[in-house]
Amino acid sequence: MKKIISYTIAVVSLLIILTLPCCKKSFLDLDPPNALPVADALKTDADLLVALRGTYAALRAVDLFGRTTPVMGDLLADNSYVSVQNSNRYIAFNRYIISPGDPSILGLWTSSYQAILRCNNIINANVPDSDSVRQYKGEAHAIRALTFFTLVNFFAKPYSDDPASPGVPIVKDFNPDLLPSRNTVAEVYAFILDDLANAYKMISTYVNSSQFSKFAARALEAKVQLYKGDKSNARIAALDVINNGSFVLVNAANYKAFWEDERIRTNKVETILEVSSDAVSNNGFEALSYIYSQQGYGDLLCSDDLYTLFSATDTRRTILATGIRGGLPSVFVNKYPDISGDRSDTKVLRLSDVYLIAAESSLPGNEGAARSFLNFVATRRDASFSGYTSTGTTLFEDIIKERRKELAFEGDRFHDLNRLKRTIQRSTNYPASVRTILYGDHRRVLPIPRAEIDTNPNIKQNPGY
Repeated sequence: MKKIISYTIAVVSLLIILTLPCCKKSFLDLDPPNALPVADALKTDADLLVALRGTYAALRAVDLFGRTTPVMGDLLADNSYVSVQNSNRYIAFNRYIISPGDPSILGLWTSSYQAILRCNNIINANVPDSDSVRQYKGEAHAIRALTFFTLVNFFAKPYSDDPASPGVPIVKDFNPDLLPSRNTVAEVYAFILDDLANAYKMISTYVNSSQFSKFAARALEAKVQLYKGDKSNARIAALDVINNGSFVLVNAANYKAFWEDERIRTNKVETILEVSSDAVSNNGFEALSYIYSQQGYGDLLCSDDLYTLFSATDTRRTILATGIRGGLPSVFVNKYPDISGDRSDTKVLRLSDVYLIAAESSLPGNEGAARSFLNFVATRRDASFSGYTSTGTTLFEDIIKERRKELAFEGDRFHDLNRLKRTIQRSTNYPASVRTILYGDHRRVLPIPRAEIDTNPNIKQNPGY
């Protein structure tokens, strides 16, 4: 990672230079020029706030939460596919032609470590302690946890497969000469959970949905514990959010308007955390909304088998529309409708996800609670639905089905199928040769980018590439 991390350090250093209100001459004349000037640049809580804003901005990178991670989370699964009429984006992933040299894979890797390095600068800054400093460092811990969770989900086997298998390198200090090897999946998960524990303790103020709050960190912890297979702790974290976070679920009548409202949330309705874009700070034609909206590129469509899961009275069907594209019957996705001005944000954590985590983690010991959490979501999405009455394996499958419906086009489906070690069974919307992707297929784990392998002799490639 030496070349990639060195480049990242230079970018972060330049960001600090450009965003601080003033800089001393010695700061500009650093020797060596790519050394990270944390001691000079981050001296006060105001400096940390500037750096924190830059760290949140890093999450909006096109190949991070700006577009690629939510896109691949559905496209590599069975929820979305690339139309025959397209702008030539993500076609390789639609066809499962996955290469270590793919620019989106490199972009995901480098954008993630850029965000992590920005977090490290804040966490390691020698700034006198105060409530605001603890808040900013707590948020940085949570952002770092989110980013490592994203990396380990894409570039490593799931925890449920082999916790001792290669994960991703844990980088927590500035060292331009660092050539790290890959930590194990278990080590990465332990690091993530430690970050989230720190975030939960340090964050005290709720700002809005575009920043980590105490309960956003807790919601992410619930998800990490679920993916780890620790249902007991996943349930504890989920219930903490449900009972103490003061968030409320959007109802059926307001569901469509919720997705059409591009503003960040201050009222704690549904959205716990989102990566924000607005009229000034956005990815333009490369935004997530642009690749889904038919007023933009409109490349990505809803798969036929997913569409059939929604009943006629399910409010989630209101953000889907049928039509013709490329001469074929198609289902359009209007979950991200705003392609100009204040753009649609990328939802990262929503209350409905937390309820479904609580439902799944209540099994097998408490089916009544599992149904209650499941139905709390399902009946609010479909006012005519009286709720699930299933038990045993059928109840578990209903929860997974509801996760697919509720979190569609938000990037969760691929990771759910991986952690459950399930075959990806795609519809006839996809090329015939890649409609069945077995769990053991090496392409279920992304390759380490070729640029990283070429630069760092200590990092090993994933099998099959």
